[in-house]
Amino acid sequence: MSDIVHDSYSFLKSAFAVEGSFLPTKDVIKWLQKQNEEVYVNIRKTNFDELSNWIIDCNNIRHESGKFFSIDGINIKTNWGTICEWEQPIINQPEIGYLGFISKEFNGVLHFLMQAKIEPGNVNYVQLSPTLQATRSNYSQVHNGKKPLYLEYFQNAKPNQILLDQLQSEQGARFLRKRNRNIIIKVDEDLPLHKNFIWLTLGQLKQLMLHNNLVNMDTRTVISGIPFGSFEPEVIDFYNYLYYKNNTNEISQALLKSTLINKGSLHSIENIITFLTQKKSIYDLDVNKIQINKLKNWIVRENEIVHVDNKFFKIIAVDVEIGNREVVNWSQPMVEPAQEGLCAFVCKEINGILHFAVQTKLECGNHDIIEFAPTVQCLTGNYKLTKRGDLPFLEYVLNANKDQIIFDTLQSEEGGRFYKEQNRNMIIIGKEDIPLELPDNYIWMTLNQLSTFLKFNNYLNIQARSLIAAISFV
Repeated sequence: MSDIVHDSYSFLKSAFAVEGSFLPTKDVIKWLQKQNEEVYVNIRKTNFDELSNWIIDCNNIRHESGKFFSIDGINIKTNWGTICEWEQPIINQPEIGYLGFISKEFNGVLHFLMQAKIEPGNVNYVQLSPTLQATRSNYSQVHNGKKPLYLEYFQNAKPNQILLDQLQSEQGARFLRKRNRNIIIKVDEDLPLHKNFIWLTLGQLKQLMLHNNLVNMDTRTVISGIPFGSFEPEVIDFYNYLYYKNNTNEISQALLKSTLINKGSLHSIENIITFLTQKKSIYDLDVNKIQINKLKNWIVRENEIVHVDNKFFKIIAVDVEIGNREVVNWSQPMVEPAQEGLCAFVCKEINGILHFAVQTKLECGNHDIIEFAPTVQCLTGNYKLTKRGDLPFLEYVLNANKDQIIFDTLQSEEGGRFYKEQNRNMIIIGKEDIPLELPDNYIWMTLNQLSTFLKFNNYLNIQARSLIAAISFV
């Protein structure tokens, strides 16, 4: 068996393991609650001039070290959509950080070393994060704090230990061309298990994603890229027999088939690449920095930078105390949303295979103009006030019957930069009323094809990846 097939099977086996070798899945929530109770947390909104170690002037908001990140003003010009020019603040964080898992087999099943981590913007403080979640400034100790735990395992990892290694984008409407290194390594040796760490299977993680705001965004983006392989129909039949012989979960079987099969899709990979390339070739994205105090339609106050209509989001200042961090007290600017968002995939069976309606989406911070996005993505505007018919599939998602909804939870955005932002994440099984022909910037793709594009950089945006991470085969 090749290493690739072996790794794919190890991931798949872990995805079906809804119980691990350590803590029962139902008790993980209690464990997280206990972690919350044992750590002192105090997050307080403040004024910009009270941010210690930050420089605030007419140009931007930036850390005095020149590291971490800054809040810049940008002017955007594009021929995409109906708004051709606008201005906004944006997070500029050019460093590539680590989002990494250590994995290890216990009783023949791959487990992932999870961290109960508090971020200042988390709705419920503690969430399950990767083993290592750190910017370059963090792990280089610019803040004069401790080194992140387990950092050396990633820095010293040998090629044969690396199961996944990708550069993936962050939120394109809020970050300026931001990317992180998503990495999974495998170890055989025993590791010290620190107090706020726990070993969980992939299946346990996916079960926990059925609950609101337990699995953080950084965990979701990494596990979305996990490769389960491509197989012939006969091999998939064997997997169906192996995993479903005692149940008749048709949706789970359809999701598994869409994930593993490499034949029978409506469009070939080559056709999808041509579709995306054509979009990138005709749409322009021109982004230029401007002084933050000269942003049109934005008001700079002593404690916030806010849109004149109180729409989209605002920039705030917070003072943070968290007892178990590398640095226990600091202050920083953050992005606070104006409303809850909605991200949803609509699926349809085509040629006996479940396909997902994927849209191409231009966002001002995208690294390469356009990325694939969920069928519906409403983050910067209030989808509840959207006029009927203005946004494809929005009414379909909001009016879906219960038997069509296979996933529906609130999931947090990255709590290190976003203040209490959570978005409704949904996956909907479409019925016969969903036409085969899609709007101009949409295309049907199988999960196997989406996984293929996840092998490479900057194809699927983070909202699409978050939903893919939640897909369960049990």
